[in-house]
Amino acid sequence: MGNLSYYAAAGFFRVACRLTGFGLARRIVRIRMNGPRCRREGCNGQACHWLANMAMEVTATSGDKIRCDACPVMCYIKPGAAGACDRYANHDGQLVRVDPHIVLERTVEHGGRVVPFQAGGDWDGKIVNQPDVFVTAIGAGTTYPDYKPAPFIVSSEVDGIDMVTVVTEGIFSYCGVKVKIDTDRHLGPETATVRAQGEAVGHVTTGEYGSQMLSLGGVHHLTGGSKKEGRVTCDTLMDLSNCKPVELTIDGGATVIVQAGRPPVVNGTAEERMRVGCGSATIGMFAKQWHGKVDEVVVVDDHITGVLSEHQAGKLLDIADTGIKMKGRRSTPGRYFQVAEPGTGWGGTNISDPLSVLGPFNAKEARPGLTMLMVSTTGEHAGYYVLDEALRPIEAEMPRDLRLSVERIQENCEPALCTVLFMGGAGGSLRAGVTDNPVRLTRSVKDALTRVTSGGAPVYVWPGGGITFMVDVTLMPAGAFGYVPTPALVAPIEFTMKLSDYAALGGHMDYIRPLSSLRDSAELRPMPYTPGRRA
Repeated sequence: MGNLSYYAAAGFFRVACRLTGFGLARRIVRIRMNGPRCRREGCNGQACHWLANMAMEVTATSGDKIRCDACPVMCYIKPGAAGACDRYANHDGQLVRVDPHIVLERTVEHGGRVVPFQAGGDWDGKIVNQPDVFVTAIGAGTTYPDYKPAPFIVSSEVDGIDMVTVVTEGIFSYCGVKVKIDTDRHLGPETATVRAQGEAVGHVTTGEYGSQMLSLGGVHHLTGGSKKEGRVTCDTLMDLSNCKPVELTIDGGATVIVQAGRPPVVNGTAEERMRVGCGSATIGMFAKQWHGKVDEVVVVDDHITGVLSEHQAGKLLDIADTGIKMKGRRSTPGRYFQVAEPGTGWGGTNISDPLSVLGPFNAKEARPGLTMLMVSTTGEHAGYYVLDEALRPIEAEMPRDLRLSVERIQENCEPALCTVLFMGGAGGSLRAGVTDNPVRLTRSVKDALTRVTSGGAPVYVWPGGGITFMVDVTLMPAGAFGYVPTPALVAPIEFTMKLSDYAALGGHMDYIRPLSSLRDSAELRPMPYTPGRRA
């Protein structure tokens, strides 16, 4: 089967989206290799399992069903249909991987960025000294049931050093996503259940500076609840990891639409910016710009509300006491906790009237005509007030100088975005696809001898046991994630090391193939140079 027919088949299966059933088949055939699974350079190709078109030879005629062993479901797939995962299909009696294998390439023709200087000698156009071509695991296939070597073990030369990259699509039951949502609004209490399509898929975790955090997925939601909960959790994780929008509801809180690299939509309203800082930090940053233009400033914040005249910044600028009285619990001078309940109003509180956080002014220090600016930590809400004869704040038109200061707060707020980090545990059986002694791979990763990537994107590997990694999904090529209906997610993972180190950890040396053998069958995509740009 040539490349043209392979890609035509891939397109057909994507359009048809037909799934196979699990009924009894009249003619069941098992996949039988027409020779050893050889990837060695010089092999005639006819005896190789991993052909250039990534098809498996079977003892089937065009009318037979074939059995896929790429995951524990073991689908029987009839001709012209895809398996339950939509990743493998029966094309004229051959089991084919529907999505093409992806190789990322750094070239000027693909939009590589040029730097207008050189450090000496003839500059080769590279910003960082990295390989021109990187083999990803996207579309490579899996090692399940993990007795066999990884689908592709590829050799290359980088700056005169022999390197090896081992790629596989891992099946992850132990996985989830960590979601960072840039918003000043309260989405829900910590530990509150997060739901998709009514099913529990995760929970709210501890908030960070200017962001609300969600922890979604995990083995308990994938396998420990009902069948529907597992399916919805799997769908949610896959869509979020593939940068698709997902609507989530939080018990006792808000409804939010999350999409990696896009602004969150909270209760139907798209967020524009994240907070510049807490109320106290905002006072510190802009105190000099308010000095001499207004008597008092209150920065309303759910966490720490700041008051200029009491704050240390105000004291150092000799700003006089104003007699202001705040509700809530005073922490240190000019810093107040719990001025209101959390919500989606001013500064992430539940208030729409900022005066509700004030008590009566002290007549011994306040005076009629005293001016006050009240503003939120994003500059989205702001009001200007003047005390009347009864020392009551009355809203008035904001002077231009103060409007500019509110705009300055807005200018210093970064755009609100959703960040999705996929997190998976790769310390299990997929390591056997790399080496006969899996613990050596774990040690090699911990010793920084082996570099781990996911779809070509850099990952963070957690300290401690296993190979638990996190990756920013916006740095990965589009459509990098799939699923199997066990349920579990399918994610690409690559291990790159020196050839000598691969031999030392007991790698599958007989299955190494040269990088040049992939160029005719793989899909080349430009490798992203800038964060957030997907190939």
